[in-house]
Amino acid sequence: MNNGAVITNKALCAKLPFMSPLIFPRFSILDPEYTYTLPPRQIGNGVVDAFVHVMEQYLTYPAGGKLQDRFAEGLLLTLIEDGPEALKQPGNYEVRANIMWSATMALNGLIGSGVPQDWSTHMIGHEITAIYGLDHAQSLAVVLPSMLEVMQTGKREKLLQYGERVWQLAKGTEQQRIDAAIACTRTFFETMGLPTKLEAYGVGPEAVEAVADSLEAHGMTKLGETGAVTLAIVRQVLGKSIR
Repeated sequence: MNNGAVITNKALCAKLPFMSPLIFPRFSILDPEYTYTLPPRQIGNGVVDAFVHVMEQYLTYPAGGKLQDRFAEGLLLTLIEDGPEALKQPGNYEVRANIMWSATMALNGLIGSGVPQDWSTHMIGHEITAIYGLDHAQSLAVVLPSMLEVMQTGKREKLLQYGERVWQLAKGTEQQRIDAAIACTRTFFETMGLPTKLEAYGVGPEAVEAVADSLEAHGMTKLGETGAVTLAIVRQVLGKSIR
């Protein structure tokens, strides 16, 4: 139910996204029962991917989009609540329906309307998948917590809002709450069965330069909502993502 796609060219070791209004479906049929046979790994992947889709459009800087923020927070809370339940209860229709609808709303353009969007985690994640073969969501689980750590100054207000509204973090200093919000995010991904460090997937420090070089080759040298995620920042993020 969106207008995006990703094309992988294994010969060129490339995974690149594109979007066009011409590829919006005329209608969508969403049947949660088709997800019952997914293995746990893909359940975890689906929940984490949807979660990060929301974060890419929500956790930027305040832009007066109160309704978009509330929509996004509702999606995050639903995924946090029902994601682990989907692993415990594979045949629970209500759980799967809520996850499927959350995943749909996370990427159909609604919550991103009129607000800044990031997508740097996705661009870095695409390169990791193309080079090392990690599942898409696995790469996102690795990159996002480190990205939030490195870019926390520019994202400070939204990180505090995210911590309070999504993780109920209202006590402690601002820095303590930011650190706790990032830690909660990492723990949630791990709970869904996705390790958040590259070494867990057999990838070492060589990934820092390999991914940075690939981003440069694809012209992705100024990522993020303000273009502040340079290749130097990418290297910092990846350095924090190894172990």
